[in-house]
Amino acid sequence: MAPLILVVDDEPSVNDLICDAMRLAGYRTAAAADGFLALQFLRSTTPDLVILDINMPRIDGFETLQRMRQAGDNTPVIVLTARQERDDTRMGFEAGADDFVHKPFSIEELVWRVRAVLRRTGPDAEDVIYAVGSVRLDPARHTVTVDDAPVELSSTEFRLLEVFMENRGLVLGKERLLDRVWGGAAEPNVVETYVSYLRRKLGDAVTIRTVRGVGYQLQEAT
Repeated sequence: MAPLILVVDDEPSVNDLICDAMRLAGYRTAAAADGFLALQFLRSTTPDLVILDINMPRIDGFETLQRMRQAGDNTPVIVLTARQERDDTRMGFEAGADDFVHKPFSIEELVWRVRAVLRRTGPDAEDVIYAVGSVRLDPARHTVTVDDAPVELSSTEFRLLEVFMENRGLVLGKERLLDRVWGGAAEPNVVETYVSYLRRKLGDAVTIRTVRGVGYQLQEAT
């Protein structure tokens, strides 16, 4: 059976748009207009993933997420927000969010994020191995190999490479990488530093292309 995604957003047009996109991507959907209704839904049904807006009446997204985790609900959550403050990102990750998407966003990007989170957290997550060219990354065993030879990465380098490989071919901006790898709690130049570390350790096995003024893109070696 297709994964069930609960979409929680108080804007009907946004909620409908996301639900439609998820169904077109092959998922089942349920909708809630605010955190209160979402928590009610979660008492009787366990979705595979929750897409959760922050700014909502009655119970906002942060409180909804906190109540879920306090109740022992570890359902993966992708948080949506129109606010750009790094404190929001930090609070979201500290509360237990699995990913963070800033509005406005592209539906295609959101679908990619959903797929990535489900790959990491689904019942077959232990079997997921990312591969780009001769580089293999095994999240469950926390290993990276190039041509079957192990490559030693720090935990931050590993997470950065994992984000790149989850989103292979996509151009990832510095802010997005800061959110995903450092929870927004770092200076932008740290991204450049760690990209240079990965380039040095991976050599010619893959290409991390700099897209000037935009970000970085992981590609197979050319």
